[in-house]
Amino acid sequence: MNSEGYPSDSVPLQGRYEGFHGEPGGSAGVQYITVSVPPEPPRDHIIWSLCCLLYANPCCLGLAALIFSIKARDRKVVGDMEGARHYGSTARCLNIWATVLFSIMIVIFLIIVTTVLVQIKQAAQRYNLFNNNYRG
Repeated sequence: MNSEGYPSDSVPLQGRYEGFHGEPGGSAGVQYITVSVPPEPPRDHIIWSLCCLLYANPCCLGLAALIFSIKARDRKVVGDMEGARHYGSTARCLNIWATVLFSIMIVIFLIIVTTVLVQIKQAAQRYNLFNNNYRG
C-alpha cells in the first residue's frame, strides 16, 4: 500500500549478510511503510449552533447558523465533503458572530446595570443628606 511518490525499497545500511532475518548482524534492510490517513471529515458545528440559537440569538444569527449546520450535516451524509466544508465554515462564522455580539450585549448590560445602581445609591445618599439637614 504505497503511494506513487514513495517506492518501496530495502536499503542496506551496512555490508551484506546472508544469515537469518532478525539475528544480530543479520540483513540490515529498511522497509518503508506508507500509511494513508483519510482526511478529517468537515465539522458541522451543530451543538454550537443549537447553543447560539437557544442562548445567544442576536439578529437571528443562531437560527441561520443552525440552518447552515444542518445543511453541512446533510452534505456530509450524501458524501459531498467540499459542500459540507463550505456550509460548516459558514455556520462557524455565524456562530462566532452570534457569540461575539451576545458577549458584547452582556458587557453593555452589566455596564448599564452598574451605572444605574451607582446613580441610585448616590441619589439615595443625597436624599438622606437633605432630610438630615432639615430635621432641625
